[in-house]
Amino acid sequence: MLLSHLFTRTSKDAAADAKSINAELLTRGGFINKTMAGVYSFLPLGLTVLRKIEQIVREEMDAIGGQEVLMSALAPREYWEKTGRWDKKVFEPLFHVPAAGEQEYALNPTHEEIVVPLVAQFVHSYRDLPFGCYQIQTKFRNELRAKSGILRGREFLMKDLYSFHPDAACLDRYYEKVQGAYDKIFQRLELTDRTYLTYASGGSFSPYSHEYQVLLPQGEDAIFVSIEAEKQGKRIAVNREIFDAQKTVCPVTGGKEFREERASEAANIFKLGTKFSEPFKLTFNDEKGAVHPILMGCYGIGISRLMGIIAEAFADKAGLVWPASVAPAQVLIVPLAKDEQEEPFTVAQDLYR
Repeated sequence: MLLSHLFTRTSKDAAADAKSINAELLTRGGFINKTMAGVYSFLPLGLTVLRKIEQIVREEMDAIGGQEVLMSALAPREYWEKTGRWDKKVFEPLFHVPAAGEQEYALNPTHEEIVVPLVAQFVHSYRDLPFGCYQIQTKFRNELRAKSGILRGREFLMKDLYSFHPDAACLDRYYEKVQGAYDKIFQRLELTDRTYLTYASGGSFSPYSHEYQVLLPQGEDAIFVSIEAEKQGKRIAVNREIFDAQKTVCPVTGGKEFREERASEAANIFKLGTKFSEPFKLTFNDEKGAVHPILMGCYGIGISRLMGIIAEAFADKAGLVWPASVAPAQVLIVPLAKDEQEEPFTVAQDLYR
């Protein structure tokens, strides 16, 4: 890539409304451009970084047998009504999109309502299980107040993986496999030392879900780091939602000492159980022909959010510093020549080619 050919430019000053660190750095560096509140365009350098993050995530999902798909961004209203999430009082971030006539669609912020009826068309037997399918796709959330640059927007790029299982033991094994894949992703992004497996509220099927929280001085979340776990070389935390200073103990070590830190959520994983398979009658026949609901897990990771987190985590006083694995370029060639005929320029051209 020749910088002289880029149609974009860097800027000394950030836009007046660029209030977050990542938005300021990425806008000034010519990586993103704000369209409106919570919505950004990714420019050539920014898209290069985004694609490198995306490829790391894709490789680790493929390594555990994930099957990549691309599902529709629009969903029929009846799918969301079937799970009870069409009502904004139940699921506020959902965009309702009017269509021709009296129809309405949902602009998907998550894809359980699409993937479950999709899988129901193909999976019917215990021989079809387990498996996982994932996509990397633009999502939409009707955030009341979009903030924090590309960390919390109305439009964002996300990887969502969905797994399907005949029983709880199978789901548990797959859940651990995904945790291992996520650990590798954060290692390749050089975020391991800053990332804490954070326990969050679960549901009817599991006492906990898990978030991957990355420490940032101006992170939007408060987490409580287990001091006992750190002494054992483990990065474990509890999120604010379930933390009680008088009662909470570390779910891993049993320790009662915690330290509050600021962080931003980069990923989350849930055991869904039959929450979505039952409304859509997603079932399988076992070896004896008996019918059972399929158990599910879901595993999200914010691709564009990770870009913003990395920008904030590694920046110094001079500006952006990218880990080698996602940097837009590994080497910058600067010919010290007055014109294109001088030897430094021709040597630089040869090196570039």
